[in-house]
Amino acid sequence: MRTALVIGTGLMGTSAALALNGRGVDVYLQDHDETVARTAEALGAGTCAAPPEPVDLVVVAVPPAHVATTLAEAIGGGRGRGYLDVASVKGGPRRDLDALGCDLSGYIGTHPMAGRERSGPLAATADLFEGRPWVLTPTAATATDVLNLALELVALCRAVPVVMDADAHDRAVALVSHTPQLVSSMVAARLEHAEDSAVRLCGQGILDVTRVAGSDPGMWMDILAANPGPVADVLADLSSDLAETVTALRALQSADDDKRRGGAAGIEDILRRGNAGRAKVPGKHGAAPKPYEIVSVLIGDQPGELARLFADAGAAGVNIEDVRIEHSAGQQAGLVNLLVEPRSAPVLTAALRERGWALRQ
Repeated sequence: MRTALVIGTGLMGTSAALALNGRGVDVYLQDHDETVARTAEALGAGTCAAPPEPVDLVVVAVPPAHVATTLAEAIGGGRGRGYLDVASVKGGPRRDLDALGCDLSGYIGTHPMAGRERSGPLAATADLFEGRPWVLTPTAATATDVLNLALELVALCRAVPVVMDADAHDRAVALVSHTPQLVSSMVAARLEHAEDSAVRLCGQGILDVTRVAGSDPGMWMDILAANPGPVADVLADLSSDLAETVTALRALQSADDDKRRGGAAGIEDILRRGNAGRAKVPGKHGAAPKPYEIVSVLIGDQPGELARLFADAGAAGVNIEDVRIEHSAGQQAGLVNLLVEPRSAPVLTAALRERGWALRQ
């Protein structure tokens, strides 16, 4: 790939353009908002000049509702050898293109499984896709050279290609992405009118559950409007679990011993099912999740403390597999949870204590 045209210079388009431009591809930028395109250009994503000839690959990074018309215009204008989109929904745009009479041999639907809570070109980074799955949804009509161009794009962005059927993809993202966004927003919505005394008790659990609730509502409206059926199906199943859980919790209030036992069994069942589902989520580097030990360290909220902690862990010869930080409410301190392999936990604990760190059991 020598040349590419990126249409849509928001977070995804600009991140792809930055990755391509940084690896020697001549990237041309286009957006319906010229100011946004100029911002991407200023960031080093490419040039807003028109391509002098058809490019090798046209990357369409616009909201799902506009994917088909944008692609149809690009294909009709002969703007590239190959065409792909990066929208989070795949079945609908492909059917829309087919209905518009487009030749689908030069097109492949794709979806990089990466993103941020922020949007726009200023949130873009060249490494946004590194190590992340990038779904490709070729059909029998997809030309081999177009599939190869898509694979080259994925490689240049240092992502991991995953081939799926378009509708299977839409059902999958409804489960692992779109429904969690809605559930996170629903939980966060309970906080809007909560008493300040309750909100002050927020800890790491509520922060984890509501993290994605800070995402742009306009962007998510576009996504959900393009995939309503599969999301509704998942929410319907979730609603059944929720109703059963409510019933079980009410039973725990009963004076009847049998009802209380039944309620406890119902709650335990959902918690155990949750354990089983969580265990299926891929761990580090996509491998099966490992059981890690947690070494909890109290640190001050001041420059250099984290760097010193990691340096001391490195000096002890211990690899930190993951890290989570909990901030103390109203205090200039925090709790850093270092996740390490079980055999490394005693070594790290002893080394950090020797270096004067305050550990929490």
